[in-house]
Amino acid sequence: MFPTLVKIGNFEITTFGLMMFLAFIAGGWILAREFRRAGISEDLASSIVVAGALGGIVGAKIYYAILFKDWRLLFDRAGLVWYGGLIGGFLAASWVVWRAGVDYLKAADAAAPALSLGYALGRIGCFLVGDDYGRPTDAWFGVAFPRGAPPTTADSLREFGVFVDPSIPGYQVLKVHPTQLYETFAALVMFSVLLWLNRRPHARGLGWAVFMILLGIERFLVEIVRAKDDRFFGSFTVAQVISVLLVVGGISLATFTILRRSKSAGGSKVTPRQT
Repeated sequence: MFPTLVKIGNFEITTFGLMMFLAFIAGGWILAREFRRAGISEDLASSIVVAGALGGIVGAKIYYAILFKDWRLLFDRAGLVWYGGLIGGFLAASWVVWRAGVDYLKAADAAAPALSLGYALGRIGCFLVGDDYGRPTDAWFGVAFPRGAPPTTADSLREFGVFVDPSIPGYQVLKVHPTQLYETFAALVMFSVLLWLNRRPHARGLGWAVFMILLGIERFLVEIVRAKDDRFFGSFTVAQVISVLLVVGGISLATFTILRRSKSAGGSKVTPRQT
């Protein structure tokens, strides 16, 4: 892997940092295009990207510190959790949209594809630094991370609570599921679906609801093969519990928006006057 792209003295540019930067640039470009298509000022897209970046990083760090029950991790260079970033970025961006007086659901629909693309690029960064990988596998597509964060040695995987054959020495590097690439592929599929949906007539808020549903399903499934030790509810991880809540929330929002549109369409019909 290539955790460090450029290093000059104490200054370095990591591949994860580069991919995060590209994720915000690409996401901001898509957001501006979707805002223009929806009749929303493109200037607002820049403000949302900045707010989302700051809120996302803060949220990701807070989630990480809570997950490991150590507030000192807030000042650690490593440790950014996607769901924490999503929550923090969502709150910060929502505040900007509210202050601007823009239709919230219309803005959320426009933001859904941008978030999906940013997610895809961010996971490539995780792959390049060898972070957020899966459980051991003998499949041909398995990837070993000898310089991962941490490396995929038998001992590191055991610390995650993953069962590894006791006969395998702790220093041996194992191939694991490249869950980062699984998520990149899934996020690109989400991006395509949401972009297609935004270009067709639909109830306001439906795009955001579909994003919530697809994201929840994707993350719930990938957690099954992730190397993690944050079991929260029986065999379910914290991320899986949040995923279920996202799916339920997305289904509820989709139902509400569709019913509201149907009711509005029915009320707009002109009834012939009886004679």
